[in-house]
Parts: sequence; C-alpha cells; structure tokens
Amino acid sequence: MFEQRSLSEEVQAVREAHAPETIVLDSGSDFETLAPERAEDLGLLVDSLDPIAYPDEWLPEDAPELLRRFASTDFTVGMPGDGSVAWTRQTKPPVAFVKPRVQGSPDEFVDFLIAEALVEIGTDCPEQFLGFFEDQYVELDAALPFDAGSVYQIAAALYDAYLGLRTREVFADWGNESGDAHRPRLFSAWQDAGERIEPRLEGLPASMARDETDFADAAEFACAAVKHGLELPAPFAALDTEAYRDHGPAYAVKWAEKTFE
Repeated sequence: MFEQRSLSEEVQAVREAHAPETIVLDSGSDFETLAPERAEDLGLLVDSLDPIAYPDEWLPEDAPELLRRFASTDFTVGMPGDGSVAWTRQTKPPVAFVKPRVQGSPDEFVDFLIAEALVEIGTDCPEQFLGFFEDQYVELDAALPFDAGSVYQIAAALYDAYLGLRTREVFADWGNESGDAHRPRLFSAWQDAGERIEPRLEGLPASMARDETDFADAAEFACAAVKHGLELPAPFAALDTEAYRDHGPAYAVKWAEKTFE
C-alpha cells in the first residue's frame, strides 16, 4: 500500500522549485523492485503509466535478469541500489517513494533524502544507469574484470557520482543565507551526512589494500560521496571532475579502461 506523505516546509519548497508535479508516497513495505501487483497499485494514484524500454543490444549476454526485465517493456519500478528513497518518471506525474527502512533515521536526514530525489527528478537525467550508459554499457562491461553483479554495482555507483556532480551545487546553495533557495535544515543534514562518511572515505585505500573492501563496494561508497564534495581517493578522484560531468558515459568507460589496463 502507498500513502501520500506530508512534506516539511523546506521539502515542499524544493518540490515546488524542482519537481512541482511529483507525488511523494510512503511505501507500506520495503522493496528493491516493486512486485507487479504492487506496481499496478500505483495506477490508482497517478494519471497514467508510461513504462520505459531499452534495446537488447544495450545489455551484455550475462546481464542480471532483473536488469533485463527493467530494459524490457515490463513496468519495472525500483532497482537494487536505489536506497531508502526511490523515484520514477514512468508514471505521470512522477513519484518518489519513501521506504519503511528510513524509520529510526533523523527526520532531517529523511527530509534530505526526499529533497535529493526531488532535485534528481527535476534534472534531465534518467532514473537508472542503463538509460545513462545506453549502448556503452556493453563497453563498460568489457572494461571491467568482474562478474555481472559487480559490473551492475559499479555502473550504478558511476551513475550515482554523475548525479552527484549534477546536483551538489543545489545542495550547497541551500546554505546561502542571502539566496532564494536558503534551506538551513536541509543544508545542515547534507553537511552532517558528509561529515559522517568522511573518516571512512579516508580509510578506504587501506581497506582496499587489505582486501577488506572489494572494488565494487569501494566504488559504491566513494561515488556516493561525490554529492557531498568530499575528496576522493584514487582511482575514484578522476570521477569528481568537470570532464565527467561534460562527457558522461564515454568518460566513465574510458576511466574503467584506464583503471584496469
């Protein structure tokens, strides 16, 4: 079941500025990908459903079945790695989902996650990494010496970094006291989240060197830090650049090739 969520004043302001038509819903249960019957329930809350589909040629032969289903004409909402707040434009209007796993988190942090989703919806970026890489996902797969699940995880991380490059200026602007977008509560939550992950980010190279953290997990963590403007260790630092923001998937594929030459 889904219920419309009441938004705080600052989150409502972000919604009006970036994604005014978006509906924010509380989900009655956690999910990575919505079961078909639950996805159909959305039809009662939105004007229409508009499933996306991508060509089979965009997927390597060993692509995970869930990714194949997402690329098909099936109405697939949510994917592994979406986190506690997911969103889709496959509905009209768009929808952001707040999952029960946020329970116990500070209200300010949950509000930041919702506001982040609204800012992302307001960009022209696709909702999942396959729409970002398109046919270059096959090239990324060829450049990475890992199994299909790890390639999926790294691709999702790379796209998360790209979204971070596209959105973090908005988050930083929430701290501008003289600006129209001043959102002190959301800005504080964004800063606090960055400060909490910074010590672990600094220890990431040593953790990788001791084989305590594999490359896919390291990529997921480092790329998530991009939206906070933190200093990334090698080889991930090369992703926090204007070149990645400008050239997108082609740059990510080249980065992968150089990293594993």
